[in-house]
Amino acid sequence: MTQIERVVVGIDVAKDKVDACIRSLALRQTFQNTAQGHRKLVAWLGKHGVGQAVMEASGGYEREWRETLCKASIEVRIVDPKRVRSFALSAGRLAKNDPIDAQMIAWFAETFRQAPVQVHDAAREELAALTKARKALVDLQTRLQAQNEHAAPKLARKAYARVLKSIGAEIDELETIISARVKATPAFAERAEIIESVPGLARVSSAALIAGMSELGQVSDEVAAALIGAAPYDDDSGKRRGERHIKGGRRWVRNAIYMPCVSAATQHNPVIKAYYQRLIAKGKPPKVAFIACMRKLMVILNTMLARGEKWNPSRYAPPVN
Repeated sequence: MTQIERVVVGIDVAKDKVDACIRSLALRQTFQNTAQGHRKLVAWLGKHGVGQAVMEASGGYEREWRETLCKASIEVRIVDPKRVRSFALSAGRLAKNDPIDAQMIAWFAETFRQAPVQVHDAAREELAALTKARKALVDLQTRLQAQNEHAAPKLARKAYARVLKSIGAEIDELETIISARVKATPAFAERAEIIESVPGLARVSSAALIAGMSELGQVSDEVAAALIGAAPYDDDSGKRRGERHIKGGRRWVRNAIYMPCVSAATQHNPVIKAYYQRLIAKGKPPKVAFIACMRKLMVILNTMLARGEKWNPSRYAPPVN
C-alpha cells in the first residue's frame, strides 16, 4: 500500500490519555495511558487499517505511545504543535479541546502527507536527552557563577561553591556517559570521527549534531541550514525589501553549537575564521557573522558526511584572488 493510500490517525497526547481521530472514517476514540490502553489503541488502529499515526511533540508524553505504535509496525510522525495550531486557525477552527485537536492533527497530516517521517531511534533519543541534560546543567552553572561574582555574605558564597562543585561533577559524569554512548554505537562513532575532524568541533558538539541533526549528509545544503535554524528568510512585499532573519529550526542544537561556532570563527578554524573576518570587513554585525559561520559549517558538514570524508581545509578554503 502506498503512502497516499494509507489510513492516517491523528493522536492528541495528554499525560493520562490520548484522543485519536481517523478523520477519513469519521471515527474517534479515547484511550487511557495504561498498558491496557496501549493495547486497545493498537487493536483499534489495526481493525481500521491505519498505517500512519501523527502526533504533536508534547514534552515527552508522546514517547511511550510512539514506541508502542512503532513496535506494532505503525509509522509514526511527530509534528510541530505550532504548525498544527496555525493550520487550524487558517481553516477557521477556533475551538480547541482534545478531540478537536486530534481531528486537526489528522487533517494536517492528510494535507501534508509528503512531510518527512522521523524514524524512531532509541539510541539517538537517549543521546539527545543526555546532551540536553548536560546543556541544562551548564546553563545553571553559568547563572550561579554570575550570581557568585556579586557581593554576597560569606555563607551564601560557600553555598554557591558547594552547588557549583556538585554541578561540575555531574557535568563531567554526563560527558563521560555521552562519550561512551557514542563510542558504543558504530554509526554514531563513524559520524563523530568525521565531525570532530573539523577544527573547533569537539565531543560535546559532535554528540549534539549526531543526536539532533541525523539528516546531515542526506539532505540539500539549504535544508541542512534550515533544520538548525541558520537559514535567512526573505521578508519582502511589493517594492519593499525587508531584512532577512533566521526562523525556526532546532533551537537546542543551535544553542549547543553556537559557542563552538564562535570559537571556530575567532580562533580555531582557519577557513571559518577567514570567512568571519571577510563578513566583518563588509560591515556585518558580529552576531550576523557568527550565524553565517554556523550556516557555512553546516553546509561543510553536510558535504563531509555525505561523502564520508574528514576535514580537508584545501577543499573548503576560498579561492585566492
